[in-house]
Amino acid sequence: MSGKLTALGVKSALAKPGRHGDGEGLYLVVSQSLASSWVLRIQAAGRRRDFGLGSGRHIGVAEARKRAVETRQSVLAGNEPEASWRVSTGLIEAPMTFQAAAEACHADAKQNWANPKHRDQWINTLRTYAFPALGALPVADVDAPLIIRAIRSIWRSKPETAKRVRQRIFAVLNWASAHGHREREAPARAVRLGLGPQGAQKKHFAAMPFEALPSFMAGLQAKRGTGAEALWFLIHTAARSGEVRGATWDEISLSDKLWRIPGERMKAKKPHTVPLSEPVLSRLRELSSARRGVPGELLFPGQAGRPLSDMTLTKVLRSCFNGEATVHGFRSSFRDWVAERNPLVSDAIAEAALAHTNPNKVESAYRRTDFLQQRAPLMANWTDYLQAKPAKLSG
Repeated sequence: MSGKLTALGVKSALAKPGRHGDGEGLYLVVSQSLASSWVLRIQAAGRRRDFGLGSGRHIGVAEARKRAVETRQSVLAGNEPEASWRVSTGLIEAPMTFQAAAEACHADAKQNWANPKHRDQWINTLRTYAFPALGALPVADVDAPLIIRAIRSIWRSKPETAKRVRQRIFAVLNWASAHGHREREAPARAVRLGLGPQGAQKKHFAAMPFEALPSFMAGLQAKRGTGAEALWFLIHTAARSGEVRGATWDEISLSDKLWRIPGERMKAKKPHTVPLSEPVLSRLRELSSARRGVPGELLFPGQAGRPLSDMTLTKVLRSCFNGEATVHGFRSSFRDWVAERNPLVSDAIAEAALAHTNPNKVESAYRRTDFLQQRAPLMANWTDYLQAKPAKLSG
């Protein structure tokens, strides 16, 4: 039948990570490490459920279909599927635990991490703070209240560590969802609301929720004027207001696709380089053509060629958004987006994108990279997110 997996197709699929559909809710799920399993997805009693049917390497497609039929009939009849015959074969494992999912997620992700210290820290934080409460639980059952309970004790006493643990728990749950071990992705919004703010550590700048940004950016795109152009550029680059308002054309390299900010203009007095996405480069080319892009002149000049005021950007923000938000808060919006939508991006890369200094003096002394190569795709993804069409809200 059309769309059905063949024996040859299964053999090919076992070498390709992803979900390979056979039809009628039956999938062959292959992880990045090429572990595989047959999974049946059924909608019953108003909710979606996934059932593991056995190893993709030990069970052929015909047997998987047979098990799928029996499981579906059992569930639709209101019974739990008979699992004893499947477990007795040794080909069906118990539901994947959170710890097993974390270790598998780590094994997949660490191949892309050059820093061995980060590879170790990633899993060690989970062993210390997440495994005691969540490790033995089925990863499919880990929900917002369990996550909140697991990290509440360190949420304010160890704020940075707690954020990392939360981010890595989300990564594990999203990995498990992608590989057929749970029905939904990490409950990021519920956990964030449940944990609440960590308390004022430094001056707090109200930030627009990153989920609201695509809609906000669509409105900002329609605005005219230098202030709107500067705010658009600021959000796409996750830069500080002063860095953007003082930016000059000699800092921009359209050919290298970089914005090189000299140390004297940075908060930490160290040079910072920002990779520029294609839409940002396109906008800069338009501005350069319109304003001649003379080296030394401002990208976004105010009256008489002087820098714009910070209030100019704030007025643009307020004209497009009625909620509580600040211009500086867009950096927090970016950081939240990285943590919740890009959980496999390391904290070091995210902090480098914001030109944050490392408070750990010893670690900072040994770090000799600004992660520029890794930050380029991150900033491109950020631009893609900002330019996404706003989701239609129901009701």
